[in-house]
Amino acid sequence: MRKIRFLCIIVVLSVLTAAMQFTVSAVSDDEISAPSAVLMDQASGEVLCSKNPHEVRSCASITKVMTMILVMEALDSGKITANEMVTASEHAASMGGSDIWLEPGEKMTVHDMIKATMVASANDAAVALAELICGSEDSFVEEMNKKAKQLGMKETVFKNCNGLDEDGHVTSAYDVAVMSRELIKHRKIYEYSGIWMDELRAGKTQIVNTNKLLKSYQGITGLKTGTTSQAGSCITATAERNGLGLIAVVLGSSSGSQRFKDAALLLDHGFAGYMTYSPKTPEEAVTEIAVENGMTKTVKTTAFVNDRFTVKKGEEKNIKYSVRLPDHVTAPVKKGDKIGAIYYTENGKAVGEYPIKAAEDVKEITLKDIFSLVLKATSA
Repeated sequence: MRKIRFLCIIVVLSVLTAAMQFTVSAVSDDEISAPSAVLMDQASGEVLCSKNPHEVRSCASITKVMTMILVMEALDSGKITANEMVTASEHAASMGGSDIWLEPGEKMTVHDMIKATMVASANDAAVALAELICGSEDSFVEEMNKKAKQLGMKETVFKNCNGLDEDGHVTSAYDVAVMSRELIKHRKIYEYSGIWMDELRAGKTQIVNTNKLLKSYQGITGLKTGTTSQAGSCITATAERNGLGLIAVVLGSSSGSQRFKDAALLLDHGFAGYMTYSPKTPEEAVTEIAVENGMTKTVKTTAFVNDRFTVKKGEEKNIKYSVRLPDHVTAPVKKGDKIGAIYYTENGKAVGEYPIKAAEDVKEITLKDIFSLVLKATSA
């Protein structure tokens, strides 16, 4: 009888545990008040949960994520520098909505213009940067749309660089997550997106970030908010904990506070249900392989797995690896040549592939080499 009771307790505990895991792994549409949302893994780009992710919508100043991608690329390439002066044009100074009240002809560094764009969501600063890089906002917007196509953003069309409401200026929660993931590859953007309060014009202009998660959410690193009458309240939020990086996108919320609540809920779901797994280099991948027609009989191999991928908590035990190496290789072999590979899978699904390479050169043996070896052997 005791055994039966004990087995019943075990079964009940197992069912409760499974139910708890199911609760962690799913966020219902009803829990997210916004009409469209996405939670994406930064490392892989995998969507962990979503609500109407491909619904075409306005996105307000979330547009500036793409603007900043092109700005960061221009900085990386040396096309512009952080200390370079930007002169505000009549067009840039005429922008409405959020701005820093640039005057025509006013000069400000690229660094300060980026800060104004990311922290104060300044429409005038965004246009000034666009004109610096491409000569005009129209030319810059063309580049924005080209980049969107390169990234596979199928629901996105940009009509301006700052996100002011305009017919046909649309995107989707999924596309916003994709471009957010691209922007944060430029780690320097965090130096701007993480600012809470700062100043411009030698202290004459104070700016405060509209992303309130910076003050309330553990691990938040950015990224951008946006609000217009067409778009509603929007946010793309990036956060990191224990090596796990997430992107939460919320479009069309009814209020600013609600967008933060939804974004925090998405991030909570991700951090509660997922973890980062760091695979190791198997010892059997570093070995020696027989060489045919080589000056030496074997070649040493080398492998280095320095990666991480995201898995559901509790599923790490289902991660397996296999090492595939041939019985032999044929000379010549050059150092760095791929000889085999290490494959990692989770529940049979491929999650990582890493090369096994030759650690040294092995020359092909020639008749001259054979003759030399024979001479050495006979003279010895």
